[in-house]
Formats: sequence, C-alpha cells, structure tokens
Amino acid sequence: MKAKDNGFEEEKKTVFSKLADNDFYRKVIIIGGLIGIALIFLSGYLNHDRTDTKDVSSQSVVTAEQYAKELETSLTDLVSRIQGAGEAKVLVTLERSTQYVYATEEKRSNQTTEDKSDGSTTKNEANDNTETTYILVKDADGAQKALAVTEVQPIIKGVVVVCDGGDNPVVQQDIVSAVTTALDITSVRVCVIKAK
Repeated sequence: MKAKDNGFEEEKKTVFSKLADNDFYRKVIIIGGLIGIALIFLSGYLNHDRTDTKDVSSQSVVTAEQYAKELETSLTDLVSRIQGAGEAKVLVTLERSTQYVYATEEKRSNQTTEDKSDGSTTKNEANDNTETTYILVKDADGAQKALAVTEVQPIIKGVVVVCDGGDNPVVQQDIVSAVTTALDITSVRVCVIKAK
C-alpha cells in the first residue's frame, strides 16, 4: 500500500516543487528574482531623472526682446503666406517688458482708542495698519527668492508690416485682419506699408 501512496504523491508534485527541490534551479530562480527587482528599481530611478530634466527645461525664461523677435518671425511667416503680400518684414514694438506677480502675505491690525472726559466730550481714534511682505523660498543654491505666482506677458504697442503688396487695399485689409486676430489687438495698432 505504501508503494501506491508514494507513486500517487510523486504525481502530485508540481513542476514548481520539483524545481524548488533542485539546488541549481533554486539558485537560478532566486538570482532571476533579484535581477527583476533590481531592474524595476533602476527603471523607476531612470524615469524620475528624465522627468526632472523636462521640468527644468520647460521653465526657461524668455526676455521681452526674445518675445518680440519670436512674434516678428511668426508674423513674417504668416504675412508672407497671404496671397498678394509677397516678401514681408515685420516689426513688433512692446509697451512694457514681462512682469511677474509675486506671492504676498498681509498682516492687518486694527486699534481703536476712546477718551472720555468729564462732561460731554468724547475722543475716538482708529488706527489701521497693514503690513505686506513677499513670501520667500530657497532655491537650489540656498539663496532666497520671492515666490512668483504668475508671469504677465508684454503688451504689444504696435506692429509695422512692410511688404511688396502693401499698396493694395485688399491685401492691406487681409494683413490687418490676420495680425489683429493673431495678436488680439485693435487694427489701430497695425500699419501696413508697401516695400520699395
């Protein structure tokens, strides 16, 4: 009867239990598991480094001059594609440069004093104080800087377009329409002139 039970138990053994009983296969499974854990750890670390690099590059600062040059390049390409405009040159002028709005903290204090004299004279004084301070944060270098909440782009003062078809009223109207729509400014701020 014991021989039957042993045969039945051998059939019950699964492939995994046979692998676990063999020293060589057990070592291979353990090493494979450790390699898998190491790869998971490394992939998480490498992906974290790539996202940090993207965040730093997306925070590049654009000056007002660079902003105006980018607008001029885009508008030159846009105007030169308008039928009848021909070759074009665009100049963009700005009212002010880029402005930053910083996070602030306000402390208010109200103080009221009341003097009563013998008789009917009463003197009331109210003193309201407001103290505004900028919220400071430390950057990577350890220096403190004000926390910027938002960036306000420069206001466009005017646009001058000089092109070959600048003397044609239809082309002028098309250019003015395109520029005013692209920049969300009034037509008074756009001048179209024929090139010499």
